[in-house]
Amino acid sequence: MVRQAIKRVVSAAGVLVVAAALTLGAAPGAAQAAPASKSKPTALQISGEDVPDEGIVVQQAEDPKLFRMLLSEVSWLASAKPQTSAPSKSKLGPKYTVKVLVKDAANQVYDLYPSASGGPRAYRPASQPSGKKTAGWFYGRLSMSEALRMAGAPLVAKADIANGGIGGGSGEDLSASEVDPVESATEVFTEVRRLFLLNGAVLVVILAGLAGMAFLIRRRV
Repeated sequence: MVRQAIKRVVSAAGVLVVAAALTLGAAPGAAQAAPASKSKPTALQISGEDVPDEGIVVQQAEDPKLFRMLLSEVSWLASAKPQTSAPSKSKLGPKYTVKVLVKDAANQVYDLYPSASGGPRAYRPASQPSGKKTAGWFYGRLSMSEALRMAGAPLVAKADIANGGIGGGSGEDLSASEVDPVESATEVFTEVRRLFLLNGAVLVVILAGLAGMAFLIRRRV
């Protein structure tokens, strides 16, 4: 009886281990294989003062580094809450309208004022191609002027500003590993989900093993 009980415990444990391995192997893969969002930006179009009528288009496929730099200037505006009241028009300076394109179709539209008095400003119109939003004004990133200038806007170079900060170099020698906030958030979510699945699978195996042993001991008694 004891030998038979031991064989049953070993057999049950083996089945649980195989099930756990399959769970751990398939779950992360499924998370990685999740299809990319259909609304993922593919290009940016800039229009405004002293910009050609056809605008300036920066394609992700052609210049991913510059594309990420420009996208980081406006991507956070989609869900942010307004930060300031409307400034005086006389203090805004030249306006540059940036359209976020998805497969050549406008998905988001923002007005940028890199030379505004007191620092760059950004405006989110209520009427958006992707749906109506709350209109609002925001404080722009310090790198706004350099990002627009590198894309082709007629702005004066600011050598002491790079990627949202001061004292970071010329602004043209940016790291190739520029971070995309959207991609970073997706990666963090994937890692957290993977860790959760791993811990959950281990816990299930332990609980199932204990339950099996308790059941066998109870039958033997």
